[in-house]
Amino acid sequence: MKNFRNFFFTQRFYYLIWGSVVLFLLSLPIPWLLLPAKLGVLSIWVCVFAEVAILWKQKNGIAGERSMPERFSNGDENPVKIVLENQYPFTANIEVREEYPEQFQIRDQVIPLSIPRGETRTINYQLRPVKRGEYHFGAVNVFVTGILGLISRRYKFSEGDTVPVYPSFLQMRQYELMAISNRLTEIGVKKLRKLGMSSEFEQIRPYVQGDDPRKVNWSATARRNELMINNFQDERSQQVYCLIDKGRVMQMPFNEMSLLDYAINASLVISNTALLKGDKAGIITFSNQIGNILPADRKLTHIRKIQEVLYNQKTLYKESDFELLYSTLKHKINQRSLVLLFTNFETTESLKRQLFYLRKIARHHLLVVVFFENSEISRVISSTPKNVEDIYVKTIAEKFMTGKRLIVKELGKYGIQTVLAQPENITIGVINKYLELKARGSI
Repeated sequence: MKNFRNFFFTQRFYYLIWGSVVLFLLSLPIPWLLLPAKLGVLSIWVCVFAEVAILWKQKNGIAGERSMPERFSNGDENPVKIVLENQYPFTANIEVREEYPEQFQIRDQVIPLSIPRGETRTINYQLRPVKRGEYHFGAVNVFVTGILGLISRRYKFSEGDTVPVYPSFLQMRQYELMAISNRLTEIGVKKLRKLGMSSEFEQIRPYVQGDDPRKVNWSATARRNELMINNFQDERSQQVYCLIDKGRVMQMPFNEMSLLDYAINASLVISNTALLKGDKAGIITFSNQIGNILPADRKLTHIRKIQEVLYNQKTLYKESDFELLYSTLKHKINQRSLVLLFTNFETTESLKRQLFYLRKIARHHLLVVVFFENSEISRVISSTPKNVEDIYVKTIAEKFMTGKRLIVKELGKYGIQTVLAQPENITIGVINKYLELKARGSI
């Protein structure tokens, strides 16, 4: 009896039943319709029992499973695969109803499919989460319809799958591969000339096209009878800290993701890039109180610790305490470090409330304030106004954008570096700034 809990009548069955009811009603004034009505009902139920026998003859007529990564990458498209195998001796017409995690709010999505006997079909789709945390899947419901289409049998697979959503490790891997192969310039990262003696001699190697001719080692060239150059590497073991503001100013959403999640994704990427460059990476989170403090390190396992720290960040929707942040940095970081502060200032007035503490941090560390352009405002500015109201809205938008530029200028007065970019471009902007500062020997 347990198997018959997955027994369902189809729409076709109900249409036929209602047709029979109509015939019975018509038989009242037209008696000769009674016999066709009775035969119709009898035929329907005979067909139903025949389909039950066919669909339930095999214990597992359809085999299937849901396949997906062990964890999802936040803000990226993550692949999910459903594999179904037809073990019935006939072509199975099925409907697949996936039970998505509640965070996606996807309902009533039906995927029709026809699978010949003995064959396998794969359904591929992608999900883009926009929040970190655990995502719980329901079952993959597969409804197999009988040959006559009167009933269907439900199979359930992979019920209760859970996948954690981590900061964007797919984005991290993308930049990691480019950093290893020195191809960061392909994605817009600036290629800068070395300005200071911020490099250490590594080795003498053969010249390849594109090398700086000023690094040619003429003595080695004469000995080897081929062009040789001196190879240098950046100074290593510098400390790079990402300070992540978890206050309410970081909860503004863009493209369904909060500024906090954009900051977390960028922090993961820049931390991994720093480790690849031989520097140490650390994380400090704060709002009205200090959250996590992960001291800078460059061990092979350190990036995993960074991922775990970033995965668990949540906001308290409070006003951030920059005085407490300064006090914490003073006591916890003894070495001059590159400090990347991810926060957001919408007006010069909001900056001035915190400028005193930012200046004090900048005295002891190389401070880079990373904040965000409002991409919605940028779209308004680039649009063509059609009426007086549009002109007014565009004027206000330009005023806000000018305010952002004034913030950059105000911070620059005190030697504080800035990165101002739209949320989707913040990672490239931060990597640009990091490589620029290393090339200039600032850290």
